[in-house]
Amino acid sequence: MRTDKVVATAGEALAGVRDGASFAVGGFGLSGIPNVLIRALYDSGVTGIGVVSNNCGVDGGGLGVLLAAGRIARVTASYIGDNKEFARQYLAGELEVELTPQGSLAERLRAGGAGIPAFYTPAGVGTPVADGGLPLRHHPDGSVALASPAKEVRTFDGRAYVLEHAITTDFALVRAAKGDRFGNLVFAKAARNFNPLAAMAGRVTIAEVEELTELDPDEVHLPGVFVQRVVPLTAEQAADKAIEKRTITEPKGGVGS
Repeated sequence: MRTDKVVATAGEALAGVRDGASFAVGGFGLSGIPNVLIRALYDSGVTGIGVVSNNCGVDGGGLGVLLAAGRIARVTASYIGDNKEFARQYLAGELEVELTPQGSLAERLRAGGAGIPAFYTPAGVGTPVADGGLPLRHHPDGSVALASPAKEVRTFDGRAYVLEHAITTDFALVRAAKGDRFGNLVFAKAARNFNPLAAMAGRVTIAEVEELTELDPDEVHLPGVFVQRVVPLTAEQAADKAIEKRTITEPKGGVGS
């Protein structure tokens, strides 16, 4: 195993990616997304990929760039959100989508990284998540082409739980506020979100870091054992952070009060 995991560019860090590969991608909306790596993945030309992420970016941003280019074949996510192209491709039968409860998605990624093959959770019991029938893929006319199968349900101490399987992927792409040459990472506030979990699930995890530095072991959020490649960002790249929505609240009493 390499001790120094620093790679000069995002393009070099993506060595070995191929058509049809699967990717766990950190971020929530546009918070903490590995934007530089996503752009480099787009530039690599790979297609037919599978993506596991909380959502699939927004129209024209984040994973939405790959989605709009038709590079993504399958998405496992917790919601579609306001991404109109995501919804269009799903309903038109161009994209296979597995929707899963957000907490279950987080634990499936963590379990994959921890070597736990499956676990039981009460989330989804009594719904199509457990009973099956969620549309995974549609026909072009909008009818269901492929539905999710029923999952195993067991009772523990009088309560029903559904079996969820862990997730592992070929690659993971994440973004951290700070990292060192050994792959140890620190995340900033809400940008921590799904990044540590996605990093754990990838067989080859690539982290773009806003600051490459030495870290105190007590401040590390994710140990370097889960990270294979580290890409230091330029100051311009580190500062380039899109905002999904801006909300302006009028003062109490309205304008002019």
